[in-house]
Amino acid sequence: MIHIARWSATSPPKDALPASPNALAVDEVLWIDLENPTPEEEEQVLRKFLPVHPLTLEDMTKPRREPSGGAHHPKVEEFADYLFVIVNPLPAGIVADADESTELHLHQLNRPQLSAVLTSNILVTHHYDSLNCITQLRNYCQRHSERTSRGPDYLFHLILDSLVDDYTPVVEQIADSLDELETDLFKRPNPKVLARLLQLKRRVSFLRKTLILEREVLARLTRGEFHLVDQREIAYYRNVYDHLVRYTDLIEAAREMVSDLMQTHLSAVSTRLNEVMKVLTMISTIVLPMTLIAGVYGMNFENLPEKEWEYGYPFALGLMALTAIVSLGFFRWKRWV
Repeated sequence: MIHIARWSATSPPKDALPASPNALAVDEVLWIDLENPTPEEEEQVLRKFLPVHPLTLEDMTKPRREPSGGAHHPKVEEFADYLFVIVNPLPAGIVADADESTELHLHQLNRPQLSAVLTSNILVTHHYDSLNCITQLRNYCQRHSERTSRGPDYLFHLILDSLVDDYTPVVEQIADSLDELETDLFKRPNPKVLARLLQLKRRVSFLRKTLILEREVLARLTRGEFHLVDQREIAYYRNVYDHLVRYTDLIEAAREMVSDLMQTHLSAVSTRLNEVMKVLTMISTIVLPMTLIAGVYGMNFENLPEKEWEYGYPFALGLMALTAIVSLGFFRWKRWV
């Protein structure tokens, strides 16, 4: 599907594709959004209207050509007459809580890809999934159409800003999950807590990889090395970059905390096992002398002195009880119990 929006300071907004980029007015800005486009629509926009390099088109259509390979990694490339950028928005489902009843299979998540081509007055966005950042930009342009005159670089900054803001609930949810898991870990470590930690670790690693790659893209956009990104817009890109750096730092801290909690879980399980073994060892130590006494007086010798004694049975029981009390007293004296 092709969505077209044209803005000009001297004419009302339009939704028709011009014959060529040269048909646009000097002050006119054009945004073409290709949402889950057909090959024919891609041919119309990316080969006939605004021809792009074959490698650019190959990168843009990678999710359709290689469904099992996933989206292309974030990158930015400058060509003679346009700037090409790829970013990976958050997949739907990454926010789902990975608790003991919900298993999050990150390898099954559809990692979206958003490709953008920027010229001096044209912005082309290409994606196969419905994206929140694109919806946000449409709503923004409807409310503030006068600001679209700032150009495609400003519009693309709004997309990136919305894309980065989508990380806020995810990072907050991860922080809440870590606090909850930390409490559960010290209350009662069990295999379910470890399973949740492993799920959370995979999610954090997934986010960390995406954030690091997108941080590199935004870092290049803030350096002023691309002539299609105006100097006055670099400050806005830098603001988005600062937000992304903060989320990257939070994810790094969450990654370290997950590793620490896993080590703590293993230590807690080991400590709990040691406590159990300690109790069993003390019970065995108490029972061992009693077993020895029972074994001695259970021998079938004819000349066993206490065999015919009237008080032999109470004597044996009392001796067993005495050894148990002495052993228990020794453990308390050593502060082992």
